[in-house]
Amino acid sequence: MEFVVIAQYTVRPGEEEQVASALRNMRAPSRAEPGNLDYQVLRDPQQPGRFVLYERYVDEAAFRAHLDTEHFITWLKGEVLPRLAERVRSDLVPLDG
Repeated sequence: MEFVVIAQYTVRPGEEEQVASALRNMRAPSRAEPGNLDYQVLRDPQQPGRFVLYERYVDEAAFRAHLDTEHFITWLKGEVLPRLAERVRSDLVPLDG
């Protein structure tokens, strides 16, 4: 069953560009993962420290595999998460699966 993750990040003041750079580095390798269907990084133009990730995977196992990739560990876990003031993540599946 398809698995969707929507992650909303609020970055600590002064760290917006470091996070933006790290998220740019996440796009290509995440999109190249065999189980990835879509990986979008969005930024609020009115609040430059607010980012939203929209991720689609063939199933939950593909998402779990994403969490173990080198790019996730290096860029997301190592560079993005430590700079966040707030993080909200929704794990979703299609209504009629």
